[in-house]
Amino acid sequence: MSPTVALVVGLVVGGVLVATVLLRYHRAHPDGAPPPPGPVQPEAHLARRLLDLMDPAVVLLDSDDVVLIANPPARALGIVRDTRLLVPELLDVARAVRGGGRRRADVALPGSLVGAGPRQVGVHGIALQSGPTSGPGPVALVLQDVTEARRVEAVRRDFVANVGHELKTPVGALALLAEAVEDAADDPETVRRFANRMSHEADRLARLVRELIDLSRLQGGEPLPDLVPLGVDRVIAEAVDRTGLAAHAKGISIASGGQHGLVVRGVESQLATAVTNLLANAVAYSPEGTRIAVGARARSGFAEIAVTDSGIGIPRQDRGRVFERFYRVDQSRASSTGGTGLGLAIVKHVASNHGGSVTVWSEEGLGSTFTLRIPLAARAAADPTPDDAGDGVSAAPTGDAVAGDATRSGDAVTTPDAPKGRS
Repeated sequence: MSPTVALVVGLVVGGVLVATVLLRYHRAHPDGAPPPPGPVQPEAHLARRLLDLMDPAVVLLDSDDVVLIANPPARALGIVRDTRLLVPELLDVARAVRGGGRRRADVALPGSLVGAGPRQVGVHGIALQSGPTSGPGPVALVLQDVTEARRVEAVRRDFVANVGHELKTPVGALALLAEAVEDAADDPETVRRFANRMSHEADRLARLVRELIDLSRLQGGEPLPDLVPLGVDRVIAEAVDRTGLAAHAKGISIASGGQHGLVVRGVESQLATAVTNLLANAVAYSPEGTRIAVGARARSGFAEIAVTDSGIGIPRQDRGRVFERFYRVDQSRASSTGGTGLGLAIVKHVASNHGGSVTVWSEEGLGSTFTLRIPLAARAAADPTPDDAGDGVSAAPTGDAVAGDATRSGDAVTTPDAPKGRS
């Protein structure tokens, strides 16, 4: 039994004990009058205090489903009004408990009750009997908010399913290619062609495993190594160098510009990987012979590194999910781009771990601008002077002129701590 489960069970048992004492008190005083001085008064007072201090919501129903007691967490959920329980599914649990049926269930609470978004609660129903009885008895309902736990479970299931799917493709391809090589053992040219393909699939598999490890480390909550002052120019130059071959293969030019001399505090390898992923994403989704711009500028205490492409763009309905793991706007392009589906998720977590954020502006047919914002190491007396080389590159996050003559306007999606996308 996990510590969390043990804690919940302990709270349920405690709730039953407290509810039993309070039920005895209410039965002894049905008119609501205060009891005469005696041992029951301090007992009930202590029990009610314990009930009010419990984190789980606790509701005590009599045999007619009238609410006898609801502690503050239960009333905060909005499930009780006066002596009525407002959620039919909770009443169903209580009736099932009296009938000897199910005692546990997950119940969805509408946002109109909670005052926020919809919530998912785990309900544990316990029948309370203070002695022999022939009719239905009272029921205690103990509710625990499991919204986040269920979300994490769903994310974990999706992640495992997606990892399995992503691994299946290169592993299956390697198996087929191995068979083909065996069948073509007497044809050196065919063997060489299949061997090159096997090398490509092996590289893809290795890249997926490497990015899974990187993402796991970034999400693990481990403290970053000592942050050191880093020149943004150096980070950008490293990222451009890493993506140069892929860009050259498609005839894509990468133009660097913006403000020079910006300094941030961070982990160089992580920031270089983040900018590399943005550039690789731009290369993958840009047509051959086009141009990608990358530049930096200081703004409001942050260094903004923007990568702008003239690619296919991202549909409006997909922009909010672009940083989710394994999410791809166009699944049919997954094999052609060679991406793992983790690149932008890594960017998001690098930004978050450095106290920054990442935003995306995109318009179908015009391209996209991804902007990584990292806190500056120190505020200079004046912003650095923009590069006057005339390359037309701006590090503007959204809405400003970027990359040549293109002037973009539109909605930006900000993801300071949100879920990857196209890569």
